[in-house]
Amino acid sequence: MKFNLLTLTISLAIFSLSACSSPEEKAKKAEADKKVRIKEDDKTDSLLLAYDPAKGDKWIAGFVQNLHKKSGFNGNMLVARKGKILYQKAIGWADYLHRDSLKISSEFELASITKTFTSVAVMQLVEAGKLKLTDDVKKFYPNFPYDGITISLLLSHRSGMMNYVYFIDDIWRKEKRNMKKGVSNQEVMQVIADKKPNPYTRPDRVFHYNNSNFMVLAAIVEKVTKQRFSQYMMEHVFKPAGLKNTHVYSTSEYEKIPVDVVGHDRTWRYSVAQNFLDGPVGDKGIYSTLHDLVLYDKYLKNGRLLKKNSLDSAYKGRNKPVNGHFNYGYGWRMFDGKGMDKVVYHTGWWHGFRHIYIRDLDKDIVVIFLGNLTNGSLLHLDELFKYLKMPVIRKGAYSGAGSLPGSDED
Repeated sequence: MKFNLLTLTISLAIFSLSACSSPEEKAKKAEADKKVRIKEDDKTDSLLLAYDPAKGDKWIAGFVQNLHKKSGFNGNMLVARKGKILYQKAIGWADYLHRDSLKISSEFELASITKTFTSVAVMQLVEAGKLKLTDDVKKFYPNFPYDGITISLLLSHRSGMMNYVYFIDDIWRKEKRNMKKGVSNQEVMQVIADKKPNPYTRPDRVFHYNNSNFMVLAAIVEKVTKQRFSQYMMEHVFKPAGLKNTHVYSTSEYEKIPVDVVGHDRTWRYSVAQNFLDGPVGDKGIYSTLHDLVLYDKYLKNGRLLKKNSLDSAYKGRNKPVNGHFNYGYGWRMFDGKGMDKVVYHTGWWHGFRHIYIRDLDKDIVVIFLGNLTNGSLLHLDELFKYLKMPVIRKGAYSGAGSLPGSDED
């Protein structure tokens, strides 16, 4: 009797332990732990974004003022290091015609910085098993006129496609279509299927940067998720990262984009009007602020948006390096090499906006310049990079061997 009672007690204990470690219990515990981590992260966001102008870095302040006066930089900028903003500044006009000044909270059209977000969305769907990097575009769009173009080739700009921006612009002008009403990604995909424009080259032959790749990726996100790109991004990227001032705005969804920052040409002669080409998204079309981009960096690093192996894959160069260090991965430009910092970044240039968003992963530095005057001011950041002791992110600054002129780099 004692033996049976002891056996029963041990069995019940084992059953209790196994029940607690069942897949369902593990999933519940993991979800609870995740919620705790999110609450803790959210508490630190306000500390990360806190900034006292009186304690701002004086050297960077002088550099930015000089960049504004001598090189014509007009826009918002920020430098952060190890979770602390060193300096931030809104300098110049949001809308020159109406003499509206920029604010730190101003929301800019990110232009091609959008591609980094599209890459995150695609890699999330890969993690969820809804996409494979080896999937062919024809799996989702059987009438797509090109063979052998995969998700991987789109992400790394190796598809060989033509640039839809020029192709669509030419068609709309020749056929005298409505130049104000935005065209959607799905409509562009149909035009490509109908017109079958000649590709630039065959797939996977060379790196050929163009907007078609990420327009197609956003169209695939819409097809797979059965959501508009704007909906998917809000639910799965912006909200999870606490990006309260980041949106996808398309002229196919909005008659007028609801932001106050206007893009301008290089001499203030005119504001750049939005038109049908501001309809397709994924290659562009995301609007955001300095502080949301700081949070974006944080939540990429801490794994809230993507797993580490997905990020490692995105940050791996997929092409032949330029000047020894510059490459392109999955939606990110990069600078890396033996004995050098690992830096991922992206530039942006579209309809009066010109930007650069830089993340030095080794030194934990974020550098952001969002400009709404398309001049060459962002080519003059070398001294800032040197001051921060990070690589100079400008391809022309390096020799063919990948070193700065006059440096001791190998």
